Amino acid sequence: MSQARTLSDKELKLLLLYIATRKYATRDRAMMLMTHWGGMRIGEVAATKIGDVLALDGTIKSEIRLTAAQTKGKHARTVILADKLRKELLNYLRLRFEPQRLTEIADTDMGKALFSTQKRDHFTANTACYHFHMLYKAAGIDGASSHSGRRGFLSSLSAKAVPLKVLMELAGHRQAQTTMRYVNVTTDMKKAAVELI
Repeated sequence: MSQARTLSDKELKLLLLYIATRKYATRDRAMMLMTHWGGMRIGEVAATKIGDVLALDGTIKSEIRLTAAQTKGKHARTVILADKLRKELLNYLRLRFEPQRLTEIADTDMGKALFSTQKRDHFTANTACYHFHMLYKAAGIDGASSHSGRRGFLSSLSAKAVPLKVLMELAGHRQAQTTMRYVNVTTDMKKAAVELI
């Protein structure tokens, strides 16, 4: 089975422009960026609860602590959220709960799925995977899948010389060879490497 291809910065911008035209743009943008900017698996995005990202003071947490039940490998892991991703999640939650303030969200809502479909209270991993497939297809990006964001996340960090051990931690991998399968080596990366001589 071929690997999902990574998107260029231009393609990601194109995808986000397409998403902006849709009815559920803020939700779809936040979901997509959790894979591209957070390196999350699609199943992890679908399994994330409101309380995993929203602090009681109405701010977005700096990290998501996923339980073993929320991850693929059945091992708990922590997802570090970049400031720009935290802003996206805050925008999404403000829109979702408008006009209510985020500090007034009921405890019962904190246990609900962060992202819900039109018809259900949550996405499954399969419905989210299909949703991403359709978004990529409609945006005219061939060969991309729900795994493209995660691969792009790790490839981008690798290109910026982030150490392998850090990549492994961010990906939630226990084996280096698993992480290395995600890294896409580009011609630009090879050119930059030889210029170090």
